[in-house]
Amino acid sequence: MPALPFLRLRALLCALAAWLAMACWVPDAQAAFGFNDDGWEGTSAFRKLARSKLGKDRVALVATLDWEELTPADGIVIVHPDVTVDYSEASAFLRAGGRIALLDDFGRGNELLKRFQIERIAAPSRPALTLRGNANLAIAVPAIQVVAGHEQGRHPVVANVQQLVTNHPSALRHPNLTPVLKLTARGEPDATLAVTGIIADKGRLFAMADPSAIINLMLRYPGNRNFAGGLAEYLVEDDEWGTRSGKLYLVANRFKQRGHYGGDGEFSDDIEDYVDGFKDLIEDTHRDGLPDWAAMVLAAAVAIGAAAFMITVSTKSYRGTVPRFARATPLIAQGGAAGRAAVLTAPTTHRALALMELKAALDEALSHRLGFASRPGRDELLRQLERQDVLQPDQRAEVAKLLSELERTESAVAAQQPVRIARSYLQQMHRRVTSIMTELEKRSDESA
Repeated sequence: MPALPFLRLRALLCALAAWLAMACWVPDAQAAFGFNDDGWEGTSAFRKLARSKLGKDRVALVATLDWEELTPADGIVIVHPDVTVDYSEASAFLRAGGRIALLDDFGRGNELLKRFQIERIAAPSRPALTLRGNANLAIAVPAIQVVAGHEQGRHPVVANVQQLVTNHPSALRHPNLTPVLKLTARGEPDATLAVTGIIADKGRLFAMADPSAIINLMLRYPGNRNFAGGLAEYLVEDDEWGTRSGKLYLVANRFKQRGHYGGDGEFSDDIEDYVDGFKDLIEDTHRDGLPDWAAMVLAAAVAIGAAAFMITVSTKSYRGTVPRFARATPLIAQGGAAGRAAVLTAPTTHRALALMELKAALDEALSHRLGFASRPGRDELLRQLERQDVLQPDQRAEVAKLLSELERTESAVAAQQPVRIARSYLQQMHRRVTSIMTELEKRSDESA
């Protein structure tokens, strides 16, 4: 019966470890907008379309965006970022002539847009054009660019687009950037879905507030497909300042960033990158919980710890405990000579107590030999020793010296002063007192 609680505890720990392992483990799932995801909400069709337009070698799908490897001829498509896009690196890349397309509605792309004074706003609640009458599937149309009162036509990205179907879009607002797509509305102002702007007279920034427009499901619509092809070509086409024809880099959701554009980063910049990466990890953990590998390691550690505890408890031998009523009374708890001897010989007993015991024994022996009914003072004992001629003069001097030393120790103990007594000194005092008491006993036998 005593083993029953341990069996229950072991079963509970096993169940807890198994539950924690199952709760912490989450099978890997494809995130929406993934360029390798062939599902309806993936963007693999955009990747294939871009490669058909530009060539397979010119379209690179990367999990880590290395700013140091980019050239002004390259372009980047960022879809629904779950990380903060490095503004300093993106800005340097754009100023050099690079092009970036940011397609995001509710991700963290807003942090980069704000640095370029682009504001994300809500889409019209009553769009004029919708798919099947669903306001969440508003239809965007190309914005006509007007310069000095003259229509300049459409932006190259939407040159072959008549209509583009959105999916729960948001909208953008900027006073100076060129609108590319707009959402017309009834009873409220129209809204801009996509804008573009020139950075430092060289680079191009394209921002769109609906990444769902290029998912696999939406590319079945001709307008969306023409838009996706136009965007891929626009990001790497030649510019007025020179031939580009670089690579198109695709990143989505949670991607990593490293390096510095132009390769001119300093050691302090590398340290800052590591710190930023650690901060991103902490933020991701707070927002999304532990990564799968960390959850598995934690669950494994708990399971191993539970198993180790069970093995330790199961293999531990227990010594039988004698009931309290059947235990022998320790000497230190007994009265009389045995209890007193146990107290004096205990390791924790102060040596001053042994000295006091020697003094009491010497006083008692002297008082008995001199015929005192009670213990007199030291001066009276010494006078009677000399008057009755009990001991030799040198022995009487030794008694006086002993009593004086013992009384000093007794006074210090009574005054609660610290007393340090060496083992050798205690042994010496024991020999001296024993010698005097042996002589007194000898004289007593002779007189009898």
